[in-house]
Amino acid sequence: QNGDARAQYESLFGKLLRLPDETLVFPAHDYKGDTVSTIGEEKRYNPRLQVKSVDDYVALMGSLNLPNPKMMDVAVPSNMRIGLAQAEIARRGWALDAAAAIALIGRADVAFVDLRETGERLKHGSIPGALHAPYGDLQDNIRAGGMLRELARVTDKRIVFYCAFGERSAMAVQAAQDAGLLSALHVEGGIDAWKKAQGPLAGHGANP
Repeated sequence: QNGDARAQYESLFGKLLRLPDETLVFPAHDYKGDTVSTIGEEKRYNPRLQVKSVDDYVALMGSLNLPNPKMMDVAVPSNMRIGLAQAEIARRGWALDAAAAIALIGRADVAFVDLRETGERLKHGSIPGALHAPYGDLQDNIRAGGMLRELARVTDKRIVFYCAFGERSAMAVQAAQDAGLLSALHVEGGIDAWKKAQGPLAGHGANP
């Protein structure tokens, strides 16, 4: 939204298109079903790149009259605020630093919940005994009758969320609090902070 075609040209022709032709390019969106390309293919076949100068590129992009992406006036400010989520969650008293979280290992009244994807767990290890409940399934898991909601209700365990660096878990603990899981917490800094604090790990990425 409100992008600068001249700056875009510089990014493309001054940086990206100088990479080796065999460099793989993975679209960030499902563009016509294409899942991968290369710099060389884009140079040869992308109609937007068949220009002779920056002025030609600016004229071409301007002639497309593309509409602004939907909801960008909402999405951009939200994306800029997301890095502040952990500080705000800590201010509300819903965060544990790594040392405090490590002290809870083995507690019968605590359930660690790993929000990461399976590949992340296999690569980096996980907190011993943690439940795996990917972030994408969070809303189903915290609603009435959901797995985490029932776990907290039946066992009276405190849910402690964690992820890779604390961003997903910060959003998860906010959602859990909103859903009525008022004892829920999250590990600030995620498994990265846990490792730096020498917390125990299980799985492929465990400490030797």
